[in-house]
Amino acid sequence: MDHYLVWLMAGFALVIAELVTTTFYLLVLGIAAFAGAGVAYAGGGFAGQAIIAALVAVAGVFWVNQYRKRAVPMRMQGIDVGQPACFDSWINKGSGHLAKTNNTMIVPSNLADVASIVASAMTVLDKTRPGIAKPA
Repeated sequence: MDHYLVWLMAGFALVIAELVTTTFYLLVLGIAAFAGAGVAYAGGGFAGQAIIAALVAVAGVFWVNQYRKRAVPMRMQGIDVGQPACFDSWINKGSGHLAKTNNTMIVPSNLADVASIVASAMTVLDKTRPGIAKPA
């Protein structure tokens, strides 16, 4: 089998795989494989094919990195993050306490720790449900 056909099959496989991932990295590698196929079809040696494919791949990956950095908007951190919460008064309903005024939401400092957020939310829900016996 000719080398250019191997490069073409690799390129098409990478481009098809890119349709699943949508990251553009596999697309760039597929284009690099097509460049290697072009060199092979023109009669270049395997070293030339590999060098051209590698150069196109490195340039493409660099371009995708730059594109992804520019395309993602900077997220602004909330003004109240890390600030203490102040409530005007409390309503006592059973053992749970609810704020009467102010609608301040207390957010954990580590939002990446999903398990602790879910555990905290479940604790709050358990304490505020009426008529359910709470474990000691």
